[in-house]
Amino acid sequence: MPSILLIEDEAAIADAVCYALETEGFKCQWCQLGREGLDALVGGDHVLVILDVGLPDISGFEICKTIRRSSDVPIIFLTARTEEVDRVVGLEIGGDDYVSKPFSPRELVARVRVILKRVTPGEAAGRTDAVFSIDAAKAQIHYHGQLLELTQYEYLILKLLLQQPERVFSRGQIMDRVWQAPETSLERVVDTHIKSLRTKLRAINADMEPIKTHRGLGYSIRPSAV
Repeated sequence: MPSILLIEDEAAIADAVCYALETEGFKCQWCQLGREGLDALVGGDHVLVILDVGLPDISGFEICKTIRRSSDVPIIFLTARTEEVDRVVGLEIGGDDYVSKPFSPRELVARVRVILKRVTPGEAAGRTDAVFSIDAAKAQIHYHGQLLELTQYEYLILKLLLQQPERVFSRGQIMDRVWQAPETSLERVVDTHIKSLRTKLRAINADMEPIKTHRGLGYSIRPSAV
């Protein structure tokens, strides 16, 4: 059975969600604290994370950022917040859906199923495009069938861009998603890594320019762009 990781500090909500998931054929592992949930994610084989924003030890947004540095597992936020800005922030940092409390556990399970249907077998194996392929387990990316020799940050930046082709990421968004301590870095560091990535991509295929610069906005990738 597919395993769902639930990180939620309220026992009554957790009981209802786990019961609904298990009734529909899922396994549910419940963690009350953020750090406990991060440990469970590393040690488990979960297909999706349901994450409360207002945890007592770590903000759900911070947990999401931590997860996104090493995993593409889908994330659904649970929150008592209803402001639009909170929903936008949750989706911007890598969340896949956003459910406001109070909510119907059956509706939540339906949203889980919708998200999991979007993960095709090819995507689950790390295939993103005929031009690029990602092996997340080995932290490797192939380009036109050739292994790219990437630094840690080059790999994480390219992986981030490939996860959402044609989406424009600002330098700040890239730093928040990739760097462990973005406040200690400078945004021009992103430009340096992008320049290095382009050099390595051109060495394999000089006719293609998949990484695009959007002046004043940031960067995007179009894997098959010429």
